[in-house]
Amino acid sequence: MNSPNAPAAATASTAAGQAVDPAPPPSARRWWALGALGLSVLVLGFDGTILNVALPDMSVELHAGTSQLQWIVDAYLVVFAAAMLPAGLLGDRFGRRRLLIAGLTLFGAASLVGTLTDSANTLIAVRTVMGLGGAFIMPLGMSIIPSLFPAGERARAVAVMTAGMAVGMPLGPILGGLLLSHFWWGSIFLINVPLIVISIIACLVLVPESRNPAVPRVDLLSAVLGVGGLAALTFGIIQGPTDGWGSPLVVGVLVASVLLLAGLVLRERTQSDPMLDFRLLRDPVYRWNTLATVLVSFVLMGALFVLPQYLQSVLGNSALGTGVRLMPLMAGLLVAARLAERLVARIAVRGVVSAGLLLVSVAMFLGSRTTVGDGYGWTALWLSVLGLGMGFAMVPAMGAAMAVLPEDRAGVGSGLLQTLRQCAGAIGVALLGSMLLGIYTGRLDTTGLPSAAAHTARGSVSAAQAVSVRLHDGALAVSAHGAFVHGMNAVLLVCGIAAALSALLIALRMPGALASDTDRP
Repeated sequence: MNSPNAPAAATASTAAGQAVDPAPPPSARRWWALGALGLSVLVLGFDGTILNVALPDMSVELHAGTSQLQWIVDAYLVVFAAAMLPAGLLGDRFGRRRLLIAGLTLFGAASLVGTLTDSANTLIAVRTVMGLGGAFIMPLGMSIIPSLFPAGERARAVAVMTAGMAVGMPLGPILGGLLLSHFWWGSIFLINVPLIVISIIACLVLVPESRNPAVPRVDLLSAVLGVGGLAALTFGIIQGPTDGWGSPLVVGVLVASVLLLAGLVLRERTQSDPMLDFRLLRDPVYRWNTLATVLVSFVLMGALFVLPQYLQSVLGNSALGTGVRLMPLMAGLLVAARLAERLVARIAVRGVVSAGLLLVSVAMFLGSRTTVGDGYGWTALWLSVLGLGMGFAMVPAMGAAMAVLPEDRAGVGSGLLQTLRQCAGAIGVALLGSMLLGIYTGRLDTTGLPSAAAHTARGSVSAAQAVSVRLHDGALAVSAHGAFVHGMNAVLLVCGIAAALSALLIALRMPGALASDTDRP
């Protein structure tokens, strides 16, 4: 999923450290063109959160277990993260508008196919294609801005694009809940199609073509190493609870992921103009603020994977009710994002980011005290604190990480930050989801159930709920709810410990408060 500041991932041409096209004289229709680009990223914004409220329905309708639900989310994130920089470079070389429209078309076509899907594995393939389309939409939508706006207006234009993404995040759960209350689960993908069609028409009519032929060629080997390594790591983590962490398949895949990712790092360090410049992490301000952003993405995606299942299957809310009940998280995030700048001016970036991570930790510890008998009030409390903490940690952290970079490295620094953030989201879903599944299946009592029903119930809490209704087995529902809440609490506790340690490290180790206070690499 993407944060409100995700569009800072800017251009792949700048991501390669190249000069962008000089802006032409201002056009009277440039703001209309910006609206077309904003609509494109709006689709990505709510697509990142609309899916989560549909996971319980997908579990029942598609007979999908927790591991398949993890892949439905992660297939998109893995491809999006690994393909974003190569996609941006291709757009710079062959035409940004052309490949932006190609990305929109791919995303829309995959969404249409998704509405007709009748199996979990097919939907995973659909989400993979959607991730590839999104990888073109995000960087190219931002990279077109310099060709539309003079330097004095670019900050405002980027803010508009950021707002489009930010608006999409809280809209996702509400829109998903409304659709699922009246239509089938596939409607959450069908809603993308008219928006994509409008975006394509608007881009064709309003957005001029631009390119930068001077960018370096895409390093195909690096792209393959990145996709393969991240996919192997995700696969190994997801399959661990099912096949056993010591199984030859899981061990082999995890070893392969380490080798592939190590090969990526070594190759990028030897390139004169790498797609992912890991040398930027030598700067302590960039390094620690990137760590904060990565951790928040890890926690947010893990929480959004767990929470809808708790709100629907344990508390018994409808899809729409679940979307509404996620609003304290989004509201807290947006409120904190607005206040963060003022606080940075008073207590500096280091203080705000550390305080934000501390709030995330407090929220996770509060959430880990949840019991089956708790109502929504307790959840609303810690969700609000979590949203505030995420806003205070992520927004200033991303801004400080970018501010410390020299102008000619801003693009590659943004690309590295966004790639690591997306990877953290994918790993968060895989790791925390696998932890949840392992605890849930270990504590679930299926004594006396037919073998087929027991196998289904062990797949997810939503499946267990459906089995208990079909068999009129109240004991199974009670056991499933207790097992799920126990697993959720363990997940939240781990997140709380990680956030607390990160807050302490950043408070102690980040040198200085602002980019100007530190030496640049």
